[in-house]
Amino acid sequence: MFDMGFWELLVIAVIGLLVLGPERLPGAIRALQRNIAKFRAFSSRMEAEINHELRVKELHEHLKKIETAEDMENLSPELKRSLEELQRAADSVRHPYAPPADDQSSENKTPTNKKPKDS
Repeated sequence: MFDMGFWELLVIAVIGLLVLGPERLPGAIRALQRNIAKFRAFSSRMEAEINHELRVKELHEHLKKIETAEDMENLSPELKRSLEELQRAADSVRHPYAPPADDQSSENKTPTNKKPKDS
C-alpha cells in the first residue's frame, strides 16, 4: 500500500524511539494498531453498505424496466431473475416471521397438570 522497505521502517522506528522514548513507544504502537484496526473495520462496513445500496438501486432500475415493458415474455433472463428476486424480497418483508404450524398447535394447548387429591 505505502511501498515502504526495511530501511524506511527502521528510520521511522528510530525517530519514534528518540521522540517518544522507550517507555511510551510500546503504548503508542498499540494505540496506532488499535486505530488502524478501527479504520479498517469502518471502511469495510462502509464498503458493504455502499455495495448494498448499489444493489438495491440496480434492482429498482430493473423493476422500472419490467413495469414499462409491454410484453413480459420478451424479457431477458437476467430481468426475469431480478423480478423473481424482488418478489421474494417483497414477500419476506410482508411476512417477516411465520412460526411453524407445530409451534402454534402446542402453544394453544392448555396444560393438563392435575393435582391428585390427598386422601
